[in-house]
Parts: sequence; C-alpha cells; structure tokens
Amino acid sequence: MSTVKFAVAGATGRLGRHVVDVLAERGHQVVSMSRATGVDVITGTGLADALTGVDVIIDVASWHASDQEAATEFFRTATRNLHEAGRHAGVDRLVAVSIIGADKATAGFVAAQQAHEEAHLAGPLPARILRAAQFHEFVDQLLDWRQGDVAYVPALPTQLVACRTVAETLVDLATDADAPDPSAPDTPIPEIAGPRREVMAEAAKLLGARRGIKVVEVDGAGIPDAEIAAAGGFLPGPHARLAGPTFQEWLATRERVPS
Repeated sequence: MSTVKFAVAGATGRLGRHVVDVLAERGHQVVSMSRATGVDVITGTGLADALTGVDVIIDVASWHASDQEAATEFFRTATRNLHEAGRHAGVDRLVAVSIIGADKATAGFVAAQQAHEEAHLAGPLPARILRAAQFHEFVDQLLDWRQGDVAYVPALPTQLVACRTVAETLVDLATDADAPDPSAPDTPIPEIAGPRREVMAEAAKLLGARRGIKVVEVDGAGIPDAEIAAAGGFLPGPHARLAGPTFQEWLATRERVPS
C-alpha cells in the first residue's frame, strides 16, 4: 500500500484533519478535499481535478446541524457525487465513517447516517463503512451549544472515543486489502469505541470544570431516540474494537480552554 494515493473528503473537519495527519505520517500521498481547498462535495466543484490519480477516497465529510432531513439530503448528495466522480477517475474503493447505532436510530442526525451508509453500499464503487462512537471532542460541542451560563447535558451512556483513534482505525480499514465486504451476508460493520463506558453528563462536568462552565445533568427528554440511548442502543457491539485514551486521559493532555 506504499504507493496508494488517498483523497480525504472533509479533510479540514474535526475528524478529517486527523485522517490527513495519520495518512501523511504513514507515508501516503494525500489530497485534502474541502471547500477550504476548493472542493465542494455537494456542488461537485473541484472533485474531478482532486480525484485525478487517486486510488482510495476516505469520506469523513459531515453536516453541521442535527436536523434529520437536511443531514440526509447532504449525505445522499455528497455520497452520490463522490461515487460518480470517483468512478470516472478510476478510484478503486471508498471508505466512510458512520455512527454506532445508526441501524437502530429512528430520528435525528444518527438516523440520517442510515441513508449515508445505504448510499455508499449501493454506489458504483466498492465501499467500506466504519461506525464510531461519539468523539471526545463532541463534549466540547455540547458545551458550546449551551444557552446562557449553564449547559444542560443528558445522563446517557456512551463510550466516548478520541478522533485520533477513529482516524487511525479508519486508515487501517482503508489500507487493509483483505477487509471483509460489508455487503456480504452476516458480515458486521466494524466499530470503534473508547475503552470504557462513560456517562455523557459526567464527561461534560469534567470538561466544564476546565472551561468554567456549570453543567447540569438532565434525563435526555426531547433528545431523538433518548430511550434507545438510555437502554444502551448506541453502545458498541461485541465485535467492536475498543481503544484509548479514556476521556479523562484525553482531557489531561489538553490545555485549559477559555469559555
């Protein structure tokens, strides 16, 4: 795989920047695709040029809000454009990230990932999917979404994982010539999660203490699929890869972030 050329869709995002770093550290050629680099996966602008000579596309492009309908439209459009442009460019395969529990979700952003997965697996290029748990970095986002001085965060179980860990696992999948076909019968979609179960509100309190933000634990009412989450429906399955750091270990490596 030393001569493989990769294109990363969403390369400047929270996960994408780590994927680019891991690929570069492992000696691969990398084409960074985002609107910041002149490539738009929705309009298709710049895609053909960016994919010239590319062997594998890694799709970590994401929608910026939780609305299910808008997110679904984004994923379907972006996936269609990546497959079509990739097919014309002679790309060998496409690897995409999804969310653990996407197959169980009924509403919201996680449910939109069902359409994302389906579009990839139905596309003209061979596709692989990696489902990831919520990122450590997602806790920062929860605090940023607060209104006023207090962040209300649900006490739901999760198995938080670092973006860097997800990026390493995604690159492993993308470079594994013998990875199983996810469309084959009885083949589970691979998962990556953190090393231990966490409670989202407790993780938010740890980060909130760093940022000087008060965090109040709530029951999750009003959140899409809160009952499924409370029952462990979005936790990793028995075949998942579990890898550190824990949220506390990850937090210890960060400098204090001003609120």
